[in-house]
Amino acid sequence: MNIEAKTVNEYLSKLPEDRKAAVTNLRDTVKENLPKGFKECINYKMIGFVVPHSIYPAGYHCDTKLPLPFINIASQKNFVALYHSGIYANTDLYDWFVAEYPKHIKTKLDMGKSCIRFKKMENIPFDLIAELCQKMTVQDWVALYEKNVKR
Repeated sequence: MNIEAKTVNEYLSKLPEDRKAAVTNLRDTVKENLPKGFKECINYKMIGFVVPHSIYPAGYHCDTKLPLPFINIASQKNFVALYHSGIYANTDLYDWFVAEYPKHIKTKLDMGKSCIRFKKMENIPFDLIAELCQKMTVQDWVALYEKNVKR
């Protein structure tokens, strides 16, 4: 499901009715819990939270015109996804999240390398997502990104 939108509000307005509340709540949870410095935007046709060029002028190595991505939220065909680059790049953070998830939600975790998939909107652990968002600052993410990219 590709949603063509130039702004976050436009993205949210184009969501199917059964996804609007969950995606809005997920976005609000991320926005309210991320440390200062991340910027919200549309990134890769999704809601994105990025490190802006004003903080990290080098940008994203795949396309330096783009800011460094950190978290994205998307409504896909069969699920809502939260993409968290920190989980992908930091095995301790990944292990923490995997261990904590069953304490919040009884269903099995559906997760890829950075993608957490929610097929049922009532199974989004907003409190756990809030805690996850608080675990990495902009400076932490830039340092980890540079360490991993400059290998």
